[in-house]
Amino acid sequence: MQVQTILNTPIISTHGYASVVQFSKTNEKALIANVLFKPGDLIATFSSGVVQNYPTYLTVQIGENLHITLVPEHLQYINHSCNPNVFFNTDTFELTALKNIIPGDELTFFYPSTEWQMTQQFTCNCGSVNCIDKIQGAAFINKTILKSYKLTGFINKMLQQ
Repeated sequence: MQVQTILNTPIISTHGYASVVQFSKTNEKALIANVLFKPGDLIATFSSGVVQNYPTYLTVQIGENLHITLVPEHLQYINHSCNPNVFFNTDTFELTALKNIIPGDELTFFYPSTEWQMTQQFTCNCGSVNCIDKIQGAAFINKTILKSYKLTGFINKMLQQ
């Protein structure tokens, strides 16, 4: 495999609109934009690989007891941020841009926008001004805070119960 680099970060794989990179400092992988996107732009469509009734670290929640692995698989490298630039619309199975994204930007989404109760909680290190610190799912976040994010139909439904 020929390894290219973006800003001295090795590219693991390229997928037209984005590339998977691995950060040498943390050894973590991420999906980096290769092209420009504007708010509302369709970045990619996705589908479900495995469908199961329990969450894992790599699944996206689409219903109360429905969790999917993403196809194409490289979308699993979209990491969390409390200041996300993409949204997984699990009603239309479309990944869309929330804000301007330029080549070289990491694609990030707000995990609680799809996850009600996460199987693996973590402390967020996104560094954004509005960082909520502990990421464990929408069920654990104040509704006022959640209103500032784009949320899936499933999460909005859960908030109304």
